[in-house]
Order: sequence, then C-alpha cells, then structure tokens
Amino acid sequence: MSDVIWHDVECGRYDADFALWRELAAQANGPILDVGAGTGRVALELARRGHEVVALDRDPRLLGVLADRAHGEGLHVETVVADAGNFKLGRHDFAIVMAPMQTVQLLRREGRLGFLRSARAHVAPGALVAIALADALECFDADHVLLPLPDRLIVDSTLYSSQPVALRDHGETVAIERIREILTADGQRIASQDILHLDRVTIAQLETEGQAAGLTPLPARIVDATEEHVGTSVVMLRG
Repeated sequence: MSDVIWHDVECGRYDADFALWRELAAQANGPILDVGAGTGRVALELARRGHEVVALDRDPRLLGVLADRAHGEGLHVETVVADAGNFKLGRHDFAIVMAPMQTVQLLRREGRLGFLRSARAHVAPGALVAIALADALECFDADHVLLPLPDRLIVDSTLYSSQPVALRDHGETVAIERIREILTADGQRIASQDILHLDRVTIAQLETEGQAAGLTPLPARIVDATEEHVGTSVVMLRG
C-alpha cells in the first residue's frame, strides 16, 4: 500500500495540466486511452465529464485503487494492466492516446519508440497522440537555496512528505532525488531516499521519433510551471 500512497503524494494532487486534457478530450469525440494512468488522476477527471476512458498502467495495485475510486463515484473506467512500451488492446478506435506527467521519460529509448508504435496502432485515423515532457531539468544542488516545495498528504492521521533535494545529470538521463518522510500521529518519524531517473527528451526529438512511427507532428502545447512543479511541454502528434 505504501507505493500507492507515495504515488498519490508525488503525482496524485497535480492538476495544472487538467485544463489541457479537458480541452483535448472535449474536442476528441471518442474514447480516450490514458497511458501511465496510476491511481487515476487524469482518467477520473475525464470520466467525471462523461468521457469514455481506458486506463493503462503496468502496476495492478495502482489500477486497483483507480477502479475502487471510480466505483465510489459511480463512474466507469476500464483498466488494463500492460507495459506502456508495448501494448496491444485489440482495438484501433481511440480518439486520443495520452501520456500525462512524464510517463514516456521513464521508458528509455526503446520503450519510448515502442510506445509511439503502439499508440499509432491504437488511434483512429486522424486521431491524436499527446505526450507530456517535463521542462527545466537543470540540476539544482546545495548552491541553489530555493528547493521545490515538498509534496504532502495526510492519510489516516499520518503525514507523508516528499521533498526533492537534488537533480543530478547522468548524460541521457536526470536523477531526481527525494527524501520521503513519514510522521505518525504519535510522533514517530521515518525518512528514506527515493531516486527517479528521467530520460532527457526534447520536443524535436520526440516529434522525429513520432514521424518514424507514422505520426504527424502538430504544434506543441505548454503547461506553465507552478510553485510546486516544473512546467510541461505536451508534444502533439496526429495519427
């Protein structure tokens, strides 16, 4: 259950991109595939607006929480356990295949190319593939005083806090280092380190890879940075 909680802490409360996903979904006029759906941050938001959503993730525990939350709200969201880098759902009618947050930056190059081929195979003619990329992956360290604000969530009177403390350059990837802290109601405090590796991927690079997969680039969209989160570039590709 701890993986689910940390997913909610570090990803679940981000909503700066909702306006864009709502806009694209409203224009889509068809089913939506949310790749890397996790516990349903975007999938549930779109389902609340009456859209048909299929949520794909490789972690069945996260999808189980998504399904429970959908049921609790009287929503229907189909869930599929599959690898974002190679999925086959037996349908080709999606109006949008979307990869919010930085899902494709977790896949390494071969997985990213596999995602693009899989997305192309699942969209209807002329449909959209929309892929979020994290901006501003410049490294910060002890010389930079203002670190991003920690993500916090209270669950059953226990405070979970995740503080980014460093971004370290590893060439083709960036390591995001976080300190995770748990503070229980009785004052017990537990800390651990977590490291997440993201691929460095540019808009132009992803557009070129998309073209190789049979997709046509459209003008990218931008989600502005917030006090707690870096900005996001959303690469737009037409099927």
